[in-house]
Amino acid sequence: MKHSLQRHLSRTLALAILAGGVVASLASFWFAYSEAQEFQDDALRQVAALSVGAQAERQRLDTAGQAVEDPESRIQVVMLPAGPRPAWLPADVEPGFHTLAMQDGQGHIRIFVRATRSGERLVVAQSTDSRDEIAVNSALRTLIPLLVLLPLLVALMAQIVRRELTPLRHLSEGLDRQEAGRTRLLPEQDLPDEVAPFVQAINRLLGRVDRLVSEQRRFIADAAHELRTPLAALSLQAQNLGQAQTPEVLRQRLVPLQAGIERARRMTVQLLDLARIQSGSDACTLVDVSALARELIAEYLPLAEGRGIDLGMAETASFALPADPEALRLVLRNGLENALKYTPQGGEVTLRLGLEGEAAVIEVIDNGPGIPAAERERVFDAFYRLPDSAGDGSGLGLAIAREAAIRLGGDVSLSDRGEQQGLVFCYQQRAGPGSKSSF
Repeated sequence: MKHSLQRHLSRTLALAILAGGVVASLASFWFAYSEAQEFQDDALRQVAALSVGAQAERQRLDTAGQAVEDPESRIQVVMLPAGPRPAWLPADVEPGFHTLAMQDGQGHIRIFVRATRSGERLVVAQSTDSRDEIAVNSALRTLIPLLVLLPLLVALMAQIVRRELTPLRHLSEGLDRQEAGRTRLLPEQDLPDEVAPFVQAINRLLGRVDRLVSEQRRFIADAAHELRTPLAALSLQAQNLGQAQTPEVLRQRLVPLQAGIERARRMTVQLLDLARIQSGSDACTLVDVSALARELIAEYLPLAEGRGIDLGMAETASFALPADPEALRLVLRNGLENALKYTPQGGEVTLRLGLEGEAAVIEVIDNGPGIPAAERERVFDAFYRLPDSAGDGSGLGLAIAREAAIRLGGDVSLSDRGEQQGLVFCYQQRAGPGSKSSF
């Protein structure tokens, strides 16, 4: 069953605010009801005195008004022109409602003038202070309960939010308690809809981190194992070198020692290259692939000639790639090295550049023994070599090439040449601006 944090908080807070509003309304009603009852009692006393209608009673209205609990609600009645006229009341006042200023400057008075059949004018007056007091008191009696309830509402809403966010706090505490090398997935049950995608994304990230840590551990173990053998061989060769009795024997034993040192050096360089590629690099620029390919051909041409291999370049399009120059150089370098290493004497190796749609394609094509289809993915694993492979490679070249290709946003793959013998090392990446066909 889905659980939405937003809906639950909205519903709970709405109920809390509604309950607070009901309490405030009841308190305001009680205060307003008491005020209205008091005002009604005063009005009834004065209307009862006026209802007699006798002249003598009218003269005693002021005396009756003294019995009113709230003097500001007192109603005064004046008969013009027969009765005594207060100083604030003009003699020629017209029938209707009027608001007059008091002579002493202490406020205003509201009057209602009505003409009688006898030609007299009945003036009923009341201070505006009573009206203002009712308005102010009503506002205060509405505001005061709200002000009293406001801290309670704030505390209640804080408690509700704290309670609803408790699962998030538990998740964060569980995440903090995890060890860096032993991550565990966060529980995804009973999570609010708004939080579930975030927790799932964290779990996917934790899965990737766990795989990366496992790969690093395996890589370190494999590297230690691979380095142990050549270092042990170097140690034995060094001991044998110290036991040489003649210069001729010394020279003979020096050759394998130098070869072992070179193999260890190459492996160390490859390990450093792989570590640098895995750590990532922000040195991205627009690389002229044609110029880079010509540099690599010139670099490996002496090696190819020494092995009797025809090394050439075929370019159907010139293009530029947004890439880290060193990472792209590692991809092409490892492709060329593997082709030259396993191509027999008299063979051919071709570096071909081209465009397929918006993708740049760089291929290293050889006519060597190739790789069985079942092994073409395995050879990209670090330190993996074909069981019957010749040479003294470490099994890191293709692993470095794939890792660099992934960092560049491209893809590297191996395939056969169809009916011809050999292997095609292919790197593909989206071409950058400035790419153009050479034909």
